[in-house]
Amino acid sequence: MILPWHETLWNDIAGRREKLPHALLLHGQRGTGKAAFAKLLANALLCESPSFEGKACGKCLACGWMNSGTHPDFHLVQPETDDAEAATAEPAGDEKEKEKKQKHITILQVRELISSVSLSAGRGGMRVVVVRPAETMNVNAANALLKTLEEPPPRTLFILVSHQPQKLPPTVRSRCLKIAMPMPTREQAIQWLKEQGVSEPEICLAQAGFAPLLALELNEPEYREKRLAFLDQIADTQRNDPLALAERVEKEKTELAWILNWLQTWVYDLESARMAGAVRYHPDFFDKISQLANIPEVSKLLEYQHELTKARRAVNHPLNMRLVLEQLLLSYWQTMKRRPHHG
Repeated sequence: MILPWHETLWNDIAGRREKLPHALLLHGQRGTGKAAFAKLLANALLCESPSFEGKACGKCLACGWMNSGTHPDFHLVQPETDDAEAATAEPAGDEKEKEKKQKHITILQVRELISSVSLSAGRGGMRVVVVRPAETMNVNAANALLKTLEEPPPRTLFILVSHQPQKLPPTVRSRCLKIAMPMPTREQAIQWLKEQGVSEPEICLAQAGFAPLLALELNEPEYREKRLAFLDQIADTQRNDPLALAERVEKEKTELAWILNWLQTWVYDLESARMAGAVRYHPDFFDKISQLANIPEVSKLLEYQHELTKARRAVNHPLNMRLVLEQLLLSYWQTMKRRPHHG
């Protein structure tokens, strides 16, 4: 299904399917459906009986192969871990080379791709290559792909999908037709999330930075329960028991990435409530955040935000999760100490 906020763009591209250039660069915010759009476009271009609207029929042999992931003329190139956020992190320690191979598109993957597309198309028609997230190609991989983009094989479409197109070499970007993927309106996103069965679409959408596909992932009951329990704890500054909280979230196997995200967005909301009376990420805690916003000194909040940012860079390889949690939570309660009144 085409996402509602992509329909106009789909109609435009479907209307000129015979005149598409050899390479597209779909770029935009994470979690808005770029990869889904690329896959649907690939499916439609390889379909043997597309509809009048240019959509795949879903019934022909080619569609069956696409659905099973075995189409000989469709190539998907992505990091082994398919973790776009991890791919932007800097690996550390003895595992550095292994991490790079897992989280980046390597020159070996691109060479295998080039070898495949240099052969005749398996079905004698088009070939479609999807590279995502394109910015995770290392320098050698990007240079290898560039040579193919400069002299593309006949009837081959390259679709590069990117959250951060500025990280791609300018030479690669210049060989593609750049398409800024549309963002949904707030109303469109909420309506779509309701149709997917999300019970609290406004809260999930705010948590996801207004990216609806990410919001859909955050609708999982386990995530919602753990988020509420954690935020209830840090909202009650009278409890002030960071060691017990660190022990509890570790015992419950709450993901460190979740906790860091909750803390970072909580601090952002404290700053936003203080400066503008608005809360972006945790609207269901508006009253509590508003009450807490004026307690910490602005400089302390900024220092803590910097500490969280540093911890975020190491989220995929913490040396000791309990120690990381204890330090971050101790720092939080130090930051939220009430300032002494002088008078």
